[in-house]
Amino acid sequence: MKQISALLLLILVIAACSRSPYYATNKVHKQQAKAFAKQLLQFPPIDSTPMAPEWVGTTNFSMRKPSYVIIHHTAQNSCDETLRTFTLKRTAVSAHYVICRDGTVHHMLNDFFRAHHAGVSKWGNAADINSNSIGIELDNNGFEYFDERQMASLLALLDRLKRAYSIPTTNFIGHGDIAPTRKNDPNWRFPWKQLADKGFGLWYDAPAVTDTLPLGFNHITALRIIGYDMKDTVAARQAFKRHFLQDSTRGPLSDSAKLILHQLSKKYF
Repeated sequence: MKQISALLLLILVIAACSRSPYYATNKVHKQQAKAFAKQLLQFPPIDSTPMAPEWVGTTNFSMRKPSYVIIHHTAQNSCDETLRTFTLKRTAVSAHYVICRDGTVHHMLNDFFRAHHAGVSKWGNAADINSNSIGIELDNNGFEYFDERQMASLLALLDRLKRAYSIPTTNFIGHGDIAPTRKNDPNWRFPWKQLADKGFGLWYDAPAVTDTLPLGFNHITALRIIGYDMKDTVAARQAFKRHFLQDSTRGPLSDSAKLILHQLSKKYF
């Protein structure tokens, strides 16, 4: 009998030790998800609006789907640090996915839920990016190149998301693109061309020697066509250079840079 009791105690100790360090926050996550599920099942609320005496529910509806993917770097020093940040209520920040340097993918939030990753941002006519996008955080402190294993996992994830939600090729962008006055992620080392070659975002063709800018070309208009918020033209120009030229973001656009911008604006138009 003592042996059985000792064995049971050992099993309980092992179970306690093997419990996820995020057990408590996972429990909170499930509670919040259940609360949202209950809201989806609620009948239209009764308020001051004149309502018909009998509710009639349509049979033609579906879940709202994301139409953008926003890529970030975490600006932190490890995956564990980021996971902790995203499980603390006081930080009020989150993402749908976190991809570690070794390629491990953490799916932290259902794709149909609204994550708090974009903040105040704008792309084209879309102003509430959090409500129509998926946020992906790459474990990177902002001053590093991106690990090949991490990129392999990212490309596989993007392929699934694009097919699952019919996300347009143009709508794979960076946090620094949608919030150029506040953010610079993913940093200039991020391989945007590699993504574009796989169908996630657009890229330019190498300009021919004979290419010239059309008369009256306006780089402000071209940046706006691509999607940049032009309230701060310098910040928008810097974001464009960080994404597509990946050189110094300072200074005006050179003639060769304007040729690239002109070519891209025609693709986005």
